[in-house]
Amino acid sequence: MLPSYYFADFVIFNEIILELKAIAALSTSEIKQTLNYLAASKNKLGLLVNFGEDSLKYKRIIL
Repeated sequence: MLPSYYFADFVIFNEIILELKAIAALSTSEIKQTLNYLAASKNKLGLLVNFGEDSLKYKRIIL
């Protein structure tokens, strides 16, 4: 058992995991985090959105 719990930022319509970030650039660790949330929730679609770059960047992640 994990010593703490982790929660996705938002779950939309009980189907889509929405992860919001405000960092300089998205890296593989954020993608892996979203994939872990998808696997744990048994959902198939995740959106990773970053507000920290010059313009809004997003990545659609499918499990």
